[in-house]
Amino acid sequence: MTIERALFPLLMGAPAAMAGLCLLAREPSQAMRAVRWGGGALAAMAACAAARVLARGPVLAAGGWFALDALSAYHLAVLSLVFGASSWFAGPYFEPEIRSGTLGLRAARRFAALWFGAFWAMSVVLCCGNLGLMWVGIEATTLLTAFLICTHVTALSLEATWKYLVVCSVGVAFAFMGTLLVAASARQLPIDPSATLLWVQLRAHAASLQPGTMKLAFLFLLVGYGTKAGLAPLHGWLPDAHSQAPAPVSALFSGFMLSASFYCLLRILPLVEAATGSEGWARGLLVFFGLASIVVAAAFILFQNDAKRLLAYSSVEHLGIIALGVGLGGVGTFAALWHTLNHASCKSLAFFSAGRLGQSYGTHDLREMAGALRGRRLWAAGLFASLLVLLGAAPLAIFMSELQVLRAAAERRAFATMAVFLAGVTVVFIGALRHAVNMAWGEPVRRPPVEAEGVSSHALVWGLLGLLVMLGVWLPAPLSDAIRDATAVVEGLP
Repeated sequence: MTIERALFPLLMGAPAAMAGLCLLAREPSQAMRAVRWGGGALAAMAACAAARVLARGPVLAAGGWFALDALSAYHLAVLSLVFGASSWFAGPYFEPEIRSGTLGLRAARRFAALWFGAFWAMSVVLCCGNLGLMWVGIEATTLLTAFLICTHVTALSLEATWKYLVVCSVGVAFAFMGTLLVAASARQLPIDPSATLLWVQLRAHAASLQPGTMKLAFLFLLVGYGTKAGLAPLHGWLPDAHSQAPAPVSALFSGFMLSASFYCLLRILPLVEAATGSEGWARGLLVFFGLASIVVAAAFILFQNDAKRLLAYSSVEHLGIIALGVGLGGVGTFAALWHTLNHASCKSLAFFSAGRLGQSYGTHDLREMAGALRGRRLWAAGLFASLLVLLGAAPLAIFMSELQVLRAAAERRAFATMAVFLAGVTVVFIGALRHAVNMAWGEPVRRPPVEAEGVSSHALVWGLLGLLVMLGVWLPAPLSDAIRDATAVVEGLP
């Protein structure tokens, strides 16, 4: 077996083994150390696999049932960043709860096993070259991540868990119907029936797929995967789940799980475009849902005071921006993939900071955190800075990728789209900036004791902030090439 072929057993076997080992932990701190160090090791392994594929080209195994190309490798790199940072953050986050006895051995074991199970499921989504198996991976993420939401069992967390399970299961059922319709559209193709849902086969014969059936399939897939991705108006589960889940879970959800679901739509898009003669029908739907997500998120953010719910609606907004960019195509697709990385990095930092501040203040109410930045709190600085990045402050990373989305709209002379986009982000800017200003210059409502933060916490905050500043002023050539190669896959280019 070549090194490249060994990637798939490692990416899907190692997290399953780690999940099993976590169930043998003898104390909560042992389970959390496994999360921290094991999660870091898995993230490094995924990053190496992504770098190898981006440098040397696609890797196929089992006749195309498992595959990594530029698009999936780029998303695997984003997953490695989010999962590695979230795993490293989980240690200090849960440490006070372990000391106080709030997080017992049983809950710690369950969290650790499900944590690695979530990584396994997301790896399946990215590594499977069969659209049916990709759907199985998305369904697995629903089942394995649901009970991470109620790590702390309360009435609200249980309600959020069940809402997530019900809404996303219904959505994934729509995606299943869409997958079957893709298979139906390929019945006349000169390929083996067992290879009907292999992406490489469908891409090679995309122009021969039945246009009407593929349009219907895309509608089902857009509703199904769009629900899991949090696109409005299908986002109903998202604010409750994000607000009730522990901060590392919220970071993983927002930083990558939403993007993993949208990745499935990116896989389908070039097939639909080729089947329908590149008439832009599918891209038009993405523009509509993208703008709807931006507008809906703006309306809720304007009146939101809970930090984690505000960040949840921000995820709806930014997934909308990603959908809008892909819908515009060309430069817009490049900007959308760049924005995926920017959003993942920033939202991870934002949820880390909100979670630790919530532990200090005993609430996630931003009004109670007035003047937190003046108390020289590391996590207050992290939340303040991440809010500025999410708002699109220049010249930080998200501003630059949003500017490229705007450029794509201008090149297409989509002036109405530009107007709605600018109006939405302006409302978001106004709604969230007041909280950032209050954190920096507001009169403190309370002054909880400042706990000394370890070197790892400082490394997380300043490392992620440094990345966001760098991506705003300089896009390294290897990263630019990786995004360009991934863009070519979405655009259906050779």
